[in-house]
Amino acid sequence: MRPPVPPEQLRLGLILPTWTTTDLHWPQILDIASTAAQVGFDALYVADHLLLPSNNAELKRRAGVDFPDDPEVELEGYMECFSVLAALAVAIPNVAIGSLVASTGYRNPGLMAKMAVTIDDISGGRLVLGLGAGDSEGEHLTFGFPHEQRVGRFEEALRITRDLFSKDTLDFDGAHHRLRGARLLPVASRKGGPPILIGTLNPRPRMRRLVAQYADIWNGWFGYTDASPESAAEQLRIIDAACREHGRDPNTLVATTAVRGAMPGSGYVPRPDERPLAGLPREMAETLRGHARLGVAEVQVALTMGGPEGVRAFEPVIAELRSS
Repeated sequence: MRPPVPPEQLRLGLILPTWTTTDLHWPQILDIASTAAQVGFDALYVADHLLLPSNNAELKRRAGVDFPDDPEVELEGYMECFSVLAALAVAIPNVAIGSLVASTGYRNPGLMAKMAVTIDDISGGRLVLGLGAGDSEGEHLTFGFPHEQRVGRFEEALRITRDLFSKDTLDFDGAHHRLRGARLLPVASRKGGPPILIGTLNPRPRMRRLVAQYADIWNGWFGYTDASPESAAEQLRIIDAACREHGRDPNTLVATTAVRGAMPGSGYVPRPDERPLAGLPREMAETLRGHARLGVAEVQVALTMGGPEGVRAFEPVIAELRSS
């Protein structure tokens, strides 16, 4: 059993809405981020997508290879993840920033490690480097990124990133990547580099091993499913068992969860099989307390009401939680 986290110490992260079907610019994101810091969010996270079908979670999950050519499908574009993180590092002090999660298929892993330590230095050591294998084949094909053997590519990227963060120099000869005498210079401002977060949901054995072997932080993504503590507990049992199987103390792996916050007035209608974070502020706060009792250190929230007004609408939930 993980030790519970006192509810008033549970960290809250906001997943910034950096996606659009029409027009979106940095001043809008900055306004939302500034409001989030003012009302008490502890962290700001940025998604790493390029182009996806909009308004349909099932289409997003499948991200089929034909969607860019289908006139029936409205497309949703995203601001580039690391560019936004670099801007946040300067514009918003005193809160953590992170990728949730960056696809290792979109960037050379050596370059991505360099980008990460640079942003971490700019932010004064506030970056969380969330990494994922990239589940959207359509995005990879549209932008010309290789997608075959994506988990194998992901594992190599994790090895390279971890080694670059911790070693003076790196030679690597893998099936997908090769580095010769690579080093991070200037060196990372934090010993060992920024923490690596890996997110999963019902992971297969190979992904369980990668979390146990490489992650500093685990994230359970419940954005399209069930935000209840019971659902989080089930996923946490899987991850803790994987840690023990691979010789790691589960308590050395920080646990976090991500949920959808269904805000009143947003017009959002959950699917029949979806249970988002919802209800009165005290009810939402009690759900969050349930995550804290499991030993979850942080919950990231994607709000269904966009703009600063959605962040302000969530402020009573934060106040209720902090009053525990």
